[in-house]
Amino acid sequence: MISLAGRDILHAWGKFVFTGIGLGLLIGVTLVMAGVYRGMVDDGKALLDNSGADLWVVQKDTLGPYAESSSLNDDVYRAILAMPGVSQAANATYLTMQVRKGESDVRTMVVGIAPGALGATPGWPPYLVAGRQITRGHYEAVADIATGFKLGDRLAIRRNHYTVVGLTRRMVSSSGDPMVFIPLKDAQEAQFLKDNDAIWQSRRRTEANPVFNRPGDPGLLDAVIASQSSNAFVNAVLVTLKPGHAPDEVAESIQRWKRLTVYTRAQMEDILVGKLIATSAKQIGMFLVILAIVSAAIVAFIIYSLTMDKIREIAVLKLIGTRNRTIAAMIMQQALALGVIGFVVGKITATFSAPAFPKYVLLTPMDSVAGFFAVLVICVLASLVAIRMALKVDPAEAIGG
Repeated sequence: MISLAGRDILHAWGKFVFTGIGLGLLIGVTLVMAGVYRGMVDDGKALLDNSGADLWVVQKDTLGPYAESSSLNDDVYRAILAMPGVSQAANATYLTMQVRKGESDVRTMVVGIAPGALGATPGWPPYLVAGRQITRGHYEAVADIATGFKLGDRLAIRRNHYTVVGLTRRMVSSSGDPMVFIPLKDAQEAQFLKDNDAIWQSRRRTEANPVFNRPGDPGLLDAVIASQSSNAFVNAVLVTLKPGHAPDEVAESIQRWKRLTVYTRAQMEDILVGKLIATSAKQIGMFLVILAIVSAAIVAFIIYSLTMDKIREIAVLKLIGTRNRTIAAMIMQQALALGVIGFVVGKITATFSAPAFPKYVLLTPMDSVAGFFAVLVICVLASLVAIRMALKVDPAEAIGG
């Protein structure tokens, strides 16, 4: 029966091959969409890995610093550093913004890293592919190569300009935006310091407020104005632990005594994957279901069409005593052959097109294997309509035709 199915395929090879290519393009899109989801998850895990932290200390009752905004005083790290089990504690800021270079700009996550040494201070990019790490307290930057920046480029971040002194790789936010690392003081100014007009307007409102402008107490007004123009805040404190200390125990201790929210690696991963990209995951899942239905409809239509074209031949086979399961096997083999052609075309399409996508697309072998078997199942189910019609053919049609 394999020979009979093969001969029938060769008889209408043009329709069969072009249908396989069309089906393959659909399968390729499906594999790429699955790869986009895998890439989003991998971006989130890479973000956590590259931070070098065991714990994330953020503003109380927030999901910061990646999923929500978080604001802490920049002296909190000293108190955390004194807690039992804490090895290192470093401030960090995260701000997603457009970084300008010349006449163009790139959407990035600007990360403020605390002064320290590579490997000893969490938050630093763990490795470089070119250049050097930041060694000065101001106006130097390390950028991910996905930004398109090069060594020596001048970047504009808010009111200041920075020189790219190092390049790194796979340092991205959970949304896939490449990172640009700058000194913490510069990042605090970029994120929290108001512009001159805003400061001037705030001072005018404060001076006009009788609550803060009481006679005989000029110090109160000065203190309020100073606090309004302060940028002594960070988004999170990144913590590394001493060997032998459980993250959950240290996190509970910091939460109890410092009245802050602390997340372990497992909890932060759950926030990024379970909450931050949950909506995107559902949307991708719906597209995958739609594409699967469309693929099944295409396979069903072409197999049904091929079967209709050989109704007389099927009637002849029945007339000479061919069993129904032999006829059903022939139709099913054609459907599976169509699925195999489609999967091969789809896999090749996905592999070569994935690098061209702006977001990271991660094609895993397990997804490919699962996709291959899913295609075979879809083809088998799609062939049932044609099989049912073929089994109802009256052998007398062979004589009547």
